Amino acid sequence: MICNMGSLDKVIRRSLGLIIIGLGFYFENPIGLIGILTIAMTYLNYCPIYVPFKI
Repeated sequence: MICNMGSLDKVIRRSLGLIIIGLGFYFENPIGLIGILTIAMTYLNYCPIYVPFKI
């Protein structure tokens, strides 16, 4: 798997992931799962959304 994320991208995604998880707990909503996926992508250094756009 090719790494296609920069360090700033990782920091932003981790921060947003934590916020989304927090909102999921606060509103008792399964949207927090999206936050978990966002954080997981930062640890893999890979974003599948970037591939079709060749970013």
